[in-house]
Amino acid sequence: MRPNRFYDVIRIGPIRVASFNNGRGQTRHTAACTAPECGFSNEYGDRSAAELAARTHRCT
Repeated sequence: MRPNRFYDVIRIGPIRVASFNNGRGQTRHTAACTAPECGFSNEYGDRSAAELAARTHRCT
């Protein structure tokens, strides 16, 4: 699988959580807010951490 090809994408409110394989062959997980002008996104090593960040995120 190529790097940055997202799979297992879910949406929690305005946040999208997805998994991908990076260039080193590791599975990583990301959470990104899709609200206008929010800019929140982060990469995690654990899927549960990404989902927790999505559930607790509040746009400022």
